[in-house]
Amino acid sequence: MRAVGPSPPPHTLSPRRRGALGALAACAVTALTVLTGLCPAAVADETGATAAELDRFAERYVERTGLPGATVAVTKGQEVVLTAGYGHAGDGEALTARSPMRIASLSKSFTALAVMQLVEAGEVELNRPVRRYLPGFRIDDPRGARITVRQLLDQSSGMSDRTFPDASRPEQPDSLKEAVAQLRTAGLAAEPGTDWNYHNPNYHVAARLVEVVSGQSFGTYLRRKVFAPAGMDDTVAAEAAGTPAPDSLADGHIRAYGMNIPMPEPDHFSAGSGGIVSTAEDMAKWLILQQSGGRAANRERVVSAGSVAEMHTPSANEGRYALGWMRRVPDGADRARQPQIWHGGSLSTYSAYQFLVPDTGYGVAVLYNSGITLTEEDLWGLADGLLALTEGRTPPQGGSSLWKIDAVFGALTAATAALGIRGLLRSGTWATRRRRRPMWRAAVRLLPYSFPPALLAVFQPGVDFLMGGRDATWLQRFYAVPAELSFLGIAALTCLAVVAARIAALVRAARRSAHATSAQREAADPSHST
Repeated sequence: MRAVGPSPPPHTLSPRRRGALGALAACAVTALTVLTGLCPAAVADETGATAAELDRFAERYVERTGLPGATVAVTKGQEVVLTAGYGHAGDGEALTARSPMRIASLSKSFTALAVMQLVEAGEVELNRPVRRYLPGFRIDDPRGARITVRQLLDQSSGMSDRTFPDASRPEQPDSLKEAVAQLRTAGLAAEPGTDWNYHNPNYHVAARLVEVVSGQSFGTYLRRKVFAPAGMDDTVAAEAAGTPAPDSLADGHIRAYGMNIPMPEPDHFSAGSGGIVSTAEDMAKWLILQQSGGRAANRERVVSAGSVAEMHTPSANEGRYALGWMRRVPDGADRARQPQIWHGGSLSTYSAYQFLVPDTGYGVAVLYNSGITLTEEDLWGLADGLLALTEGRTPPQGGSSLWKIDAVFGALTAATAALGIRGLLRSGTWATRRRRRPMWRAAVRLLPYSFPPALLAVFQPGVDFLMGGRDATWLQRFYAVPAELSFLGIAALTCLAVVAARIAALVRAARRSAHATSAQREAADPSHST
């Protein structure tokens, strides 16, 4: 159920009545402020978009794009402007501002904050080697000894998916300790500090560092030192294998052929890098903490303002990535937009974005119960539209092209299957017409059928290359592009089946031709008969 504070319509009143209503309004605002502090809800903002406008846009956007569901948090400074849920969960229940959602790689900003707390306590220095605090951190490259704590957090350690493909490893670790131990076989793609590579194990190591230095499990540390002080009572973090799955967390969705299909998240290790489950209400508190210089909505100091500024300041040599956050400075056609501190996250069945706009004081978090797809516009458009409204810009109307793309691939899949069946049924006729021709000509005719199987064979390495070397399993790839991969898979299998059937038919035709020729010879020369 959405909590929305509607904007009152303007009225023409006498001065006396305006004064009386003004006093009444002042009392109402005071009461609303107190209630907001006790139970964050949606309020109207005086200088930007109202809660009702934001709510109306989000509701219509989810409907128009066909997204299964999303939850939203919008804050300004220390105020909650809107927390709401739209659509439905995988179990059919309506999403609300308190529905648990996987926040994927937004988890990295929490890990970075935990490390910064240890920095403030004098127990860790960002520019010291990781091995100083975590002796068990070893990789298969002597340069690994020079990797610093900062280089883990700003993804410039030199480790990458190309040298250590963690997602597709057949044996996923059961703990942060094991995750770090598995890195002994990892290499470096670059000298530490010289190149930027988005690599989840950087944050596995950072989370393990928190465990070792604090003497607490990572999940316990976050619960005691981050979630509780911030008032995030419904937020939990992974401590062991896989992603946490509270009883109230429903399956997310994959999107295929215009449908939203509930599916379980593929099992993968994500502690420290993507294992947090939160709610829109809790994410509003997180945004307030970030916009308030490290103070929670209840005014408790969680981290210093200097540490918050450090986390928001890019330090990687590519100029954008900070410590668990990224900086985006619009240019060109986007110049009307304000600079943003942000981070995104994508799993197979959930996605998330968080934005801070320092110039306006707004914060926006959007959590989706659908994962990465061939096009990201549907997910990006909702967050961008909310930001546009807070800046006085016209938001996108919404409307997905994904179903159209899937419809094309669905039609191609059906046509391919039909042609394949036809080819199988007519393989005998095809072979009969070619039994007296040279075999190389038949081979040439069959050569085009090798293209779909070849494309399927190079699909994984090809996608890895297009995504900058990012690693994923076949199942994760399928969840992202089910219609497209189904077409390619069926096309490859159909082509292989048709080729096999035609070759078998050619062999049978050749044998029949040989037997017929032998019979003719015997009939022409009785001396060869027995």
